[in-house]
Amino acid sequence: QVRLVQSGGGLVQDEDSLTLSCVASGPTFSKNPMGWFRQAPGKDREFVAAGNWNGDNTFYATSVKGRFTISRDNAKNTAYLQMNSLKPGDTAVYYCAASKAPWVPTSRYEYAYWGQGTQVTVSS
Repeated sequence: QVRLVQSGGGLVQDEDSLTLSCVASGPTFSKNPMGWFRQAPGKDREFVAAGNWNGDNTFYATSVKGRFTISRDNAKNTAYLQMNSLKPGDTAVYYCAASKAPWVPTSRYEYAYWGQGTQVTVSS
């Protein structure tokens, strides 16, 4: 069983940066693909970024490519989402997730474990 605890959300201004963290507990975290998703009010939860266990295979949603970076420190059991050049359209609750799949999924349905979510609000 993998348990994920998130931190790092908040209120920022347009074009600011923010880093989200996701601390995992469980024996297999270092081998799990990790993903980040977000959900804005009235919208479905959407894919943001995902990466494999050593970070050499990563995927990004088109809307965040070039601005967001997914990374992880397996020694600290922590995954990160570095968000730069934030826009009001990035406002959402952000979730980290861990998958048991042997590939790097971009579908939320392939992720078995979820963090509690953290609010990111970008004001114009």
